[in-house]
Amino acid sequence: MEKRKLGSSELYINPVGLGCMGFSHASGDPTEKGEAVKILREAYEIGYDFFDTAEAYTGVSADGTVSYNEELVGEAVKGIRDKVVIATKMGVSHNADRSLRLDSSPETIRKSVEGSLQKLGTDYIDLYYQHRIDPKVEPETVAQTMAALIKEGKIRYWGISEATEEYLRRADSVCPVTAIENRYSMMARWHETIFPVCEELKIAYVAFSPMANGFLTGKYSPATKFEGSQDYRASMPQYTEKGYAKARELLDMLTRMAAEKNATMGQLSLAWMLNKKPYIVPIPGSRKPERLKENFEAGNVILTKDEIARIDSKLDTMDFEVFGGHSGKSITPPQAAGHRI
Repeated sequence: MEKRKLGSSELYINPVGLGCMGFSHASGDPTEKGEAVKILREAYEIGYDFFDTAEAYTGVSADGTVSYNEELVGEAVKGIRDKVVIATKMGVSHNADRSLRLDSSPETIRKSVEGSLQKLGTDYIDLYYQHRIDPKVEPETVAQTMAALIKEGKIRYWGISEATEEYLRRADSVCPVTAIENRYSMMARWHETIFPVCEELKIAYVAFSPMANGFLTGKYSPATKFEGSQDYRASMPQYTEKGYAKARELLDMLTRMAAEKNATMGQLSLAWMLNKKPYIVPIPGSRKPERLKENFEAGNVILTKDEIARIDSKLDTMDFEVFGGHSGKSITPPQAAGHRI
């Protein structure tokens, strides 16, 4: 499995990274700390060397204890810190109704980076993202602050999550951006319009929700009982009867192609983007070791350019209801949804 380079940085990672959010946020009750650390360490043993977390990834356990995702990751990589790449994010916090508060002011960035360093138990962050664009702060101001943090050695590189072309270009002109982290899957293709910009500026595309919040694994349906109020998937449009029906054709196609490739549906959906562009790095998440291994092995599934083109041609005829917006025939970026990360 050949490693991928994150943009023009000196960071080399395996093709599939690990989205760690689900251990403490948005996927049901938080995993017990000791168990979460154990599974994260198992992920490293499987081959994962790129761990994605965020300041905002928190959850509340049944006993009222707050679970901080960064603490789990930091504990899991003790003793192997120099062998892994850690990405974390700032600029987002949650209101009681799950809507987001955005703050990318220089003061908040500096306060956040110190908190993340402490929770991660490290003296540097490999890749530090602005978690969402803050309309109150110019991209140049954010970039200047990131440049200062790089000079101080607190972060090595920086990136932007849910980046737009204009914002990315303005930020990159002040301090080179290493990666963007945008939603991307077979059901969410509206950001494909930014691919040429990534190629021009030599920026990696880190794909979050690469399996449409688990939908493309074929393991979930409208009948699935998700894990209570802290599991955001229960209210996502792809898991409604209407959304599921509209995606039935896609699931059938994945089933057929996965059988042909001796792969799972989830692996095929990841291989589709891995083989499409060498700078795409998906970061699927799971709390199950067997699923972690399955996702990682997607890096060994080969699709030809012709096979990818056929898939894309078929996707162009489909229309989906998926969290984040609508995709299918139209890949125009939707308005940013404000209550999920």
